[in-house]
Amino acid sequence: MAVTQVYWDHHLPLPKLAPVQAKLTVALVGLLCFVNSYDGEFVFDDSEAIVNNKDLKPASPLSNIWNNDFWGSNLSSNSSHKSYRPLTVLTFRLNYLLAGGLHPIGFHVLNIILHAVISVFMIDMFAILIGGLDYDDKGRTLNRAPKTTLLAAIFFAAHPVHTESVAGIVGRADLLCTLFFQLSFLTYCRAFNKGSDSFSLKWVIVSLALCAAAMLCKEQGITVLGLNAAFDVLLICNVNVYELCQRLIFRKTPLDLKEVQRMGLLPRLALLALGGLSMLYARWRIMGTGPPAFTEVDNPASFEENIFIRIVNYNYYYSLNAWLLLCPWWLCFDWSMGCVPLIKSATDWRMVWPLLLWCFLIGLINQALCSQDSQKRRTLTLGLVLLVVPFLPACNIFFRVGFVVAERVLYLSSAGYCLLLAYSLGHCCYRWSKYRTLLFVMVLTLLSVHVVRCALRSHQWRSEQSLFVSALSVCPLNAKVHYNVGKNLADRGNTTAAIRYYREAVRLHPTYVHAMNNLGNILKERNELIEAEQLLSKAVSIQPDFAAAWMNLGIVQNSLRKFEEAEQSYRNAIRFRRKYPDCYYNLGRLYADQNRHLDALNAWRNATVLKPDHSLAWNNMVILLDNTGNLGQAELIGREALKLLPNDHTIMFSLANVLGKLQKYKESEGFFLHALRINPNAASCHGNLAVLYHRWGKLELAKKHYELSLKLDPEAPGTRDNYNMLQRKLDQIKRSTP
Repeated sequence: MAVTQVYWDHHLPLPKLAPVQAKLTVALVGLLCFVNSYDGEFVFDDSEAIVNNKDLKPASPLSNIWNNDFWGSNLSSNSSHKSYRPLTVLTFRLNYLLAGGLHPIGFHVLNIILHAVISVFMIDMFAILIGGLDYDDKGRTLNRAPKTTLLAAIFFAAHPVHTESVAGIVGRADLLCTLFFQLSFLTYCRAFNKGSDSFSLKWVIVSLALCAAAMLCKEQGITVLGLNAAFDVLLICNVNVYELCQRLIFRKTPLDLKEVQRMGLLPRLALLALGGLSMLYARWRIMGTGPPAFTEVDNPASFEENIFIRIVNYNYYYSLNAWLLLCPWWLCFDWSMGCVPLIKSATDWRMVWPLLLWCFLIGLINQALCSQDSQKRRTLTLGLVLLVVPFLPACNIFFRVGFVVAERVLYLSSAGYCLLLAYSLGHCCYRWSKYRTLLFVMVLTLLSVHVVRCALRSHQWRSEQSLFVSALSVCPLNAKVHYNVGKNLADRGNTTAAIRYYREAVRLHPTYVHAMNNLGNILKERNELIEAEQLLSKAVSIQPDFAAAWMNLGIVQNSLRKFEEAEQSYRNAIRFRRKYPDCYYNLGRLYADQNRHLDALNAWRNATVLKPDHSLAWNNMVILLDNTGNLGQAELIGREALKLLPNDHTIMFSLANVLGKLQKYKESEGFFLHALRINPNAASCHGNLAVLYHRWGKLELAKKHYELSLKLDPEAPGTRDNYNMLQRKLDQIKRSTP
């Protein structure tokens, strides 16, 4: 179906650019909006999806990305998030290989480039959705609405709601999904480049393959099938949906399907349905143990037993998403944990927003279906399809999702909004031509505000500190926001401020066990042990399988000399996390404090088996064996440790002490000197090397290192006495020398 005229387009107060100029303009706008995020850090979800994801590392088999989820966990695990996006992880791995490690600039630059490319492809998509399929003599698609498509693409390139997808590296999934979504749609359109009376099965199959690729980037990619089907029905077969519904419902006239059958619509729709069902089945099989398990704090409305409350809140969430498209000023990295309180009564004033949303949508749907203007009918309907269909996986209708509002899921849906907005402005310019100048100023102002907002928001995404702090004014009731601000402050050493934010997180969400654990950990370090024990005990009572909290509770109880309780806490931690080397290490320290030497050695050995580079466990084994007189075994353990950790100066120091006691002075000296080359300001190392030289009879060298040790640490225990003893011996030698 070819549409030969778009009557409102030339009324838009925009220059008519050549295709190449239009695409360059859109690409430059997309780059301008987000370029200041190119040197940002890894922030928020990037830590789990990239920094801690072993699937990115060259040492990890490439096949792992096909067996693991987006975060690097095995899909068969009950704790897996079940997000299967191997093609996205593959691009992360390529970034890692090209940059030679985890350097965020390469990751960010690729995201920005992808957004610019997607924005350019939007021109081609919008041209088809508005103007249909017209071809020149060379088989190229003609753009019948160049100004409208340019304006819609610029709106898309500069929409601030895209910041999370572009400036946050994890948003790569949305970018790649959208890119393959576009390619699938454009390929489906290419199947009709010889006219609407025939189609190429080959291109339809290629379109399905690109749909599968989009789905392997993010699950939302399968929704392109809905757009392809709507395009086929409305533009290729020119079906009037409103008239068709009237015939089916009221049976005024018999339904004539001969024309539709002649154009091959039913076989194509059957092929799309079969392809979609096959992909969904494959995805379900890959998921393994069933859907992911979300908690009430992730999506509280979905846990409500009252169906009315559930439906009302879902619709309120939809209105919030609509508001983010209309007014993307209040943006937040996380909308969970009290950020959006539940509506629990019909008298809640927020009930107005879902009502307004549905009034607007019903009016728009009425215009899309009932208008006598076929051009308007098709444009509005396809714009609505592009707006709504990609959002369906996030709407909680088909399955529970793990968020309240997520800006990333709006990346694709915003294309439909931008198309409808550009169409509306074009229509306004056509209807009210005498106000074109005012409309032009309004459009220019809106675009300028969007560009500035994109720049400001992408700057906030450059670091976790600015990102988390920016959310405090948007979602002050969100406990997770306060938790993340506190965690960031603690990581930077500002524990006093961190305590304040952790306390606020616990106040807002009294069962927030991670905030309790982190707060208890800080209080433990500050020796506020009673409150720390109370917080950690409460955390494990709320979540009994919280292994880290059990371990921290054990450390606090050990410090309080509650040895039996501490041992039981450590045992609980290991029961819930069998491979927990740090817990075995702390359990060993408990046994050492109780003089249960064999138990301590076994615990530390378990720690090194689980984590061969656990320096503290190795060193404690050497020291314990040294202190108990098992010098031969201490030497063996020390040498074994240095094979795994050849540059660990603490283990060298401990082994050197053992070798000195075994009178292996030369070897001992070598390890001491090697340790000092790594850490030249270690007063204890200078002091113990001086003791070695003292025993060995190298008194001048002993004097030199005693003096170095005292210079670095004048209060070093025993060093001053040893130095004075050496001085007396040197004086005796001097006096006895003729």
